[in-house]
Parts: sequence; structure tokens; C-alpha cells
Amino acid sequence: MAAVFTFGASPAEQMPRSSVKREPMSAFSRRSFLTGPLLAAGCAALPVQGRAAAPTAKAQGPGVYRYKLGDYQLTALYDGIWYVPIDDKFVRNASAAAVNEALAAGFLPPSVLPISFTALLVNTGARLVLIDTGTAGQITDTAGFMNANLAAAGIKPDAIDTILISHFHPDHIDGIKTKDGDKVFANAEILVPEPEWKFWMDDGTMAQSTGAVHRYFLNARRIFKDIAKEVRPFQPGAEVAPGIVSVPAFGHTPGHTAFAIHSGNQSMLAMSDTAREPWLFVRHPEWQPSYDMDGPQAMKTRTDMLDRAAADRMLVEAYHFPFPACGHIVRSGTGYELVPAMWEPF
Repeated sequence: MAAVFTFGASPAEQMPRSSVKREPMSAFSRRSFLTGPLLAAGCAALPVQGRAAAPTAKAQGPGVYRYKLGDYQLTALYDGIWYVPIDDKFVRNASAAAVNEALAAGFLPPSVLPISFTALLVNTGARLVLIDTGTAGQITDTAGFMNANLAAAGIKPDAIDTILISHFHPDHIDGIKTKDGDKVFANAEILVPEPEWKFWMDDGTMAQSTGAVHRYFLNARRIFKDIAKEVRPFQPGAEVAPGIVSVPAFGHTPGHTAFAIHSGNQSMLAMSDTAREPWLFVRHPEWQPSYDMDGPQAMKTRTDMLDRAAADRMLVEAYHFPFPACGHIVRSGTGYELVPAMWEPF
């Protein structure tokens, strides 16, 4: 009979199973593994002092990740993260206990939502197209690093040809200008979804708004008012750059738009804010977060898009997914799961 060997077993235990009497596995506990004599002996064998003292790093490396899509080069540009406290009203149709349980399943602390920001740069070979523009450090001091990462990628802001805006929430448009109101991307044409422009630039609609939504109206005017003639609205569904087609994804905001990118025989879907935090709204697409302006419509958009991505096994990217914010969607139970793309050299 062929011998069967067990990882981590002692020499005696590495003999064929048929010739060794084994103790039940229940006798081996997690605590005994973490504190047992073999581990202690191994630690004791390590040298007490290293050959040289290395300084402790103070920051991560550049938040830049490149990958290929057909003939296009895509670059994920990390802008930062925002830790937002959430309450029992954060999800309209789920309890705080259920939300915290989902956060715990994602190895995250309760009642805090970590919101990551990653813009996507598409190099078509003829044009540089930036999808959304980051926060420009105007939302939280733990974000606002996109331009530094753009520089680390070897690209100057005035080299950007086209900016595609998915929707007008501040974390997507603030990077168009500095805190002082100066344009960042001097040579870029700015394309925005026409329904989004119509909603946020309407004075009558703004007059009826309150709270955070009213602040978003004011912010949209701060960004766009003096450059309105330079902004080109498009109808979602139209091609907006070579190989990039806009996709209606309404619900999160009235004109929220995703982008399908095609090159050669490869495609990917930049989902913008359709699913946002994967441990919550990819796993539970039926949940309706309070930041979706039309919860039922956003839920349908999210479910349809995740279902299509899973069925087609296509690469996806999303602005708030953990950096580098790309991967694949698979069905899991009653929801879906994000399978992050494996890091690989370009």
C-alpha cells in the first residue's frame, strides 16, 4: 500500500499510516499549535539580534498598478481611504446587526465603513483617458494622493486628453480642481453624463434639496460653474472615447454611469459606484445603502450588472473596491463574491 504523508508531522508520524497508532485530531488544539513546545523550540533557535538594524518604514510605496487589456494599458491610481462611522440607518433594508455581521465576515471592525478611492487611467495608444478624478484631499486627510501617484506613474496632468465622470459626488469630481480652484488637467476635455448634469445643475431641484445632497449641489457648482463651456455632456450608452462605451447605471445618482472598455478581443467593465464596498453590496446586492438616491433602482442596476459580469466571467473594476480595485465576480449563495485579480508584473 502506498504511504500517505502529512505536512508538519514528526519523523515517526511520516511512516505509513497503517504502521503508526495515531491520537485523535481533537487532541490537537489551536492553542497547542500557537504555544506548543515545537514552536517555542523553533523560536528559541532564532538569533537574538540581526546582523543590521533596518529603519521602520513610514509609508507605503506608490499606489500605482498597471495591467493590460488587449492593446490598451490600464493604470490604477490610488487616491486614499476614508473611514466613515455608520449607524443603524446606513442600510435601509438591513439591520445594524446584519451589517456588522457582514463587516466582521470581511475581517473589518463594526460600525465603520472603510471607503477606498481608486481612479482608472486608460492609455489607448493615442489618448490618455482618466475615469473620475479622486478627492484632491478635499474630503479627508487620509485621501488625496492620486496626483502624486500619477507622477509616480510618470504622467503629467497636462498629458491627460479626456476625463470621463461617472457621477457628481464630490469624491469623483473634486480632483478636477485644486482646493484653491485651479484646474488640474489643463488640456483635458471633460465628459459628463447628460442626466447627471441636468439634475445637479438645475437651480429648482437644488432649492428643494437638504443635508448632504444640498452640499453636493453646491460642490458641483463650485467645480463646474466657471468651466461649463468646456464640459461636454453625453447620453449614457454612447461611445465616449476609442473603445470606451458608457453604460447607464442609474440609481446611485440620477445619471450614474459605468464604462465598458474594449480592446482587441478583451473587455472589462468599470462599474463606478454600482456595487461599492464588496463585503457588503457584492455579497448582499439586495441591500439598499442610504447613499443610493434611488434605492430600488440602484439595487436592480447592481444585481443586473453583477449577474452579467459573473455570467460573462469578465474583468471588472470599481472605484471603491480595495486597491488595485479590479478582479472578477462569481456567484456565491444568494449574492456574489469579488475575486481580486492576482498581482503580476506588467
